[in-house]
Amino acid sequence: MANRKVCHFEKWRVARAFAVLLLAAGFGATAGLHAWAMSCVAVDVAVARGTHEPGYLGSAVGDPLYDRLWHALPMSSQAYRVNYPADLLDPASVSLGTRDMTAHVLRQAAICPEQRFVLVGFSQGAVVVHGVLGTGTVIALGGIYSLPVDLQSRVAAVLLFGDPVGLLGGNVPDLYSTRTGNYCTGGDPICGAGIDPNAHTNYWWALWSAVEFAVCRM
Repeated sequence: MANRKVCHFEKWRVARAFAVLLLAAGFGATAGLHAWAMSCVAVDVAVARGTHEPGYLGSAVGDPLYDRLWHALPMSSQAYRVNYPADLLDPASVSLGTRDMTAHVLRQAAICPEQRFVLVGFSQGAVVVHGVLGTGTVIALGGIYSLPVDLQSRVAAVLLFGDPVGLLGGNVPDLYSTRTGNYCTGGDPICGAGIDPNAHTNYWWALWSAVEFAVCRM
């Protein structure tokens, strides 16, 4: 897209690092600490991990991604772990994931009217995010909870990794298309036509690209 605005990503990283240094040095302690400890942070990052993925937000994607996002975002943020089984043998897994992620966004949006959201999903978690956004192929599964229309503008960015929905011919609704980064490792059989199962957990290469994509949409 030739007219896409240029995002000065490095500028934000430097600004964030400088702010951290100021706080560590004790400059402007009262104002600075209040800004970083406020109850309503600027950005809420909700992460749906992959099937049986270890880690808090997910060791393959969620945990390392949020670590990078925290350092790169020029504003305060927090992360939320979507509470769902993440189990392919549980037929209600995706439904429960969409219910929890949607309920979390609704709750935060009500408490913090200025807060914006980054929705992240890896593998089965990507299917959950699709359901929350209202992707038709996922909605057709039934029992899916999606965001109401009035909250759609609060979603600043969507980050999908190892997304199996694409293999079914599905894509995020048009409303979210320019806000969605979708990453598939070459050889990954879950999101592409690959035959290497190990590729499905290799998403380190995409993390900084995803962070830059999200930061540029704040």
